[in-house]
Amino acid sequence: MKRYATVEDYIASSETWKEELIYLRSILNETELEEGMKWGAPIYMVKGKNVVGIAAFKNYVGLWFHQGALLKDEGQQLINAQENKTKALRQWRFNSFEELREHTDLLKIYIKEAIENQKAGKVVETDRTPKPLILPNELVDAFTKDKDLESSFKSLSLSKKREYGEYIASAKREATKLSRLEKVIPMIKDGIGLNDKYK
Repeated sequence: MKRYATVEDYIASSETWKEELIYLRSILNETELEEGMKWGAPIYMVKGKNVVGIAAFKNYVGLWFHQGALLKDEGQQLINAQENKTKALRQWRFNSFEELREHTDLLKIYIKEAIENQKAGKVVETDRTPKPLILPNELVDAFTKDKDLESSFKSLSLSKKREYGEYIASAKREATKLSRLEKVIPMIKDGIGLNDKYK
């Protein structure tokens, strides 16, 4: 996903949802939220803490409420876009400008509540227990054949080791696991994390 330096650049890059992004931005800029950019997309904060983000995708434009699980959601509009992955984040999707206009008043209520929650210091508690590092057999077998690979892997951070392990293990077919392993061996030897290019 391309990263943009400014909100204007982000909006200008959207061929399908420009009008909706401008409208959402105007609603958010009427509040006390501070506008910024994080992860290449517009973000709106209270004292540097993320409250709401806006983003355009292929089939919809949406808002991300960073502590959305705490919102009352009386209109039942919020979804967890990554079930079993995110505890706090919730998204509200719009499929047209008309739908967005129709829900403007309700949207402002959600945004106001999100701001108040942030100012009150309300956050979703997350389990900080580290997940065990589970390495797929294909990677362990590669270590026995290539000690340099094993040494390079051991020098990586735990999160980078976990990313590689999950990337290989998540493939359903053995051939895909081996193909993924071949792809990442040079990256591991160079000390590069699987997702470093996105950071």
